This record gives sequence, C-alpha cells and structure tokens, in this order.
Amino acid sequence: MKRRHLIASVIAPLLLSAAQAEDGKHLFILSGQSNMAGLDPKVSFIPAVEKEFGADKIIVIKDAQGGQPIRRWFRAWKAADGGGASDKHGDLYERFMKKVNLAIEGQKIASVSFVWMQGERDARERHGEVYAQSFMGLIKQLQADLKRDDVNFVIGRLSDMDMENKRYQHWTLVRDQQVKVAEASERGAWIDTDDLPMRGDNLHYNAEGFKVMGQRFADAAIGLIKR
Repeated sequence: MKRRHLIASVIAPLLLSAAQAEDGKHLFILSGQSNMAGLDPKVSFIPAVEKEFGADKIIVIKDAQGGQPIRRWFRAWKAADGGGASDKHGDLYERFMKKVNLAIEGQKIASVSFVWMQGERDARERHGEVYAQSFMGLIKQLQADLKRDDVNFVIGRLSDMDMENKRYQHWTLVRDQQVKVAEASERGAWIDTDDLPMRGDNLHYNAEGFKVMGQRFADAAIGLIKR
C-alpha cells in the first residue's frame, strides 16, 4: 500500500506539470508587406495550427501593408549612416499591437510566434546593411511590449527574383541577412520561397504560392513551439 502511495505521489505532480504546460493559447502574429498582405491565413496557416493545437488554443492576428519598409514597424530604425531617425517610425507596429492587445486581453498565452514576410522595399531602397539589426530590434521591441523574452519568429526569405541585384540593389543582401538572423537565434527560423509559383510580375505569389507559403509558415512556427 505504501508503495502505491509513493508511486502516486510521484506521478501526480508529473501529470499536473504536463497539464499546466498545455494550458494557455498560442498567439501567432503575421505581418509584413505585400506578400504577407496577400496571404489568407484561413487557407492553410490556420488549419495547420488548429490541427496541431486545437481551434480553441490558438489566436491568429494578421496585419500587413504592401510596399512598406521595416522602419514602419521598428521604432528606433536608423540608416547605415546613422540618419533617417523619425518619431513616425513604428506606426504599422502600433496598428497591429492594438489588435494583439485586444485579442489577448484576459487570455493566458502559452507561446508567441511572430511570422514575417517583408524586405522588398528595404532591398529597393538599399537598406540591406541594417536589415538584420532592424529586425532584431523589432523582435526586442515586441518582447518588451508583451513582457516576455520567449518570442519565436519565422521569416519568409525573399524569393530568387533578382539574384543579380538589377532591379533591387540590396536584394541578395537582404536575403542573406534574413537567413543569418534566423539561424543565429534558437527561437528563429526561416522558410524558402524560391520555388513558390508567382504571378506575371515575378514578385508576388499566386493563390497556390500563398497556400504553400502559409503551410510552410505554420510548419516552422509549430516546430519552434515544440522544440
């Protein structure tokens, strides 16, 4: 009898710990410029995370706007020469944070995943040299505002549209920075978009491309959460 009590006293806390680990909801924040704006999370992203965690265990917020540089999200952005600072930086970040704060009010959050598809504008404006530090500044900004240091992030790497940097002179530089920053963090990941089908402009994905991209984002985010 004593042995049974001993086993029960050991197993009960373990079961409680497992239950507590599953408590709370997984928050996914999707943001960026046009190729995120064109992504419909309901097509492939939400079904994938719902299948993994359950529909009642996820919160998905998407807020994106085409043609925008990262400084519209990162408040403290500066150009490589130290110039360009503005008190207007970060306005798109403030916009999605209003949605986030409203959605998580009164909720227990088990994990936060920031899913990012952006960089074309910075490549065109030749701000690739500060892209990595700007992105990590954005992540630290998000961590501070959410009061947690365990924010995961998934970056959609720019496609192979301009590998000779003819249209966008910092195209490959931004691509490289996206991979570098993701691989340098245990909470980071990136997805390949080179093989996704595009529209005739060779810059924006078509419906099938967005579907596959959404699935890849979900798979990467789930992998980070379960790591």
